[in-house]
Amino acid sequence: MSLTSNYSFISEFCFPELLNASCLKPMVSQTEVLVYHILLFIFSPLTVALNLVVIISVAHFRQLHTPTNLLLLSLAVSDLLVGLVLMPAGIHLQLSCWFLGDSMCSLYTFFAWWSVSASVGDMVLISVDRYVAICDPLHYTNKVTVKRVKVCICLCWFSSGCYCFGILNDNLTHPGKYHICQGECMSYIYFVAGAVDIFVTFTFPVSAIIALYMSVFVVAVSQARAMRSHITSITAQRSGKAVANKSELKAARSLGVLVVVFLICFCPYYILTLTGNSFIPSLSSYMTFVMYLNSCVNPLIYSLFYPWFRKAVRLIFTLQILQSDSCDSTMV
Repeated sequence: MSLTSNYSFISEFCFPELLNASCLKPMVSQTEVLVYHILLFIFSPLTVALNLVVIISVAHFRQLHTPTNLLLLSLAVSDLLVGLVLMPAGIHLQLSCWFLGDSMCSLYTFFAWWSVSASVGDMVLISVDRYVAICDPLHYTNKVTVKRVKVCICLCWFSSGCYCFGILNDNLTHPGKYHICQGECMSYIYFVAGAVDIFVTFTFPVSAIIALYMSVFVVAVSQARAMRSHITSITAQRSGKAVANKSELKAARSLGVLVVVFLICFCPYYILTLTGNSFIPSLSSYMTFVMYLNSCVNPLIYSLFYPWFRKAVRLIFTLQILQSDSCDSTMV
């Protein structure tokens, strides 16, 4: 098969009137066009719809206003941004030129970094929540309150925004400074800033998440054995500690799946960056979209492990949520 049958060579300029100042339109294969259109017309709307259901459910039903669910709500907001902004804009960049100007490009880049950074922060908070619930259940309700979780979520988003602004400061204050030609949208990060970003958004949080969940796993296994051997009460009396109940252990397993899927989706992109292969455009773009697909998978995990999510979906789509007393519905 000839090369021309595999690839569509597009020689037109993004801005023909600018001649040599304009970028060329991207060269993409027919297979890539198909993949990108599937992502755009299926996964992007699905990601938005599913995460909207999560946000509406947790925000509307009072019984779901728990610390853990508030963390899931925060994660759903960042996932919503991915489906609403990052996926469409990222796909557009792969198939065409950037026509929205340098300022909008800088804004898009900032939102991309911010949502990913906030997602990583949410995952760390979820891991800490499960660690306290399983390893120190006696003091969980005192340590992890709705008010404290709200403060932590606000701090997570605020600090993520400040961090991203600091890393992307030159790109935000001087839009288009590093663009070679018109119709391009890219950001330039200095080597030191890139090294700091790898540590802050990958190495440190992933290490913390793994360490916390390993501790949770060890404690959960020991408590499960204690329950099976009917010596839970004796163990609690001897150690002076409470033992996490079955619902907490089940929640730890469910959120453990969420964390594992997160690591599977995010690690390839950062490993690619660490190995220096991020400069391969096609490979880098594929790994980026694998990372974005995590935002679509998260609500599907909720639907598999959380009965309250399935009930909320039913109430929302049957419009029962419009009833005046629906916020007081029994969800769990």
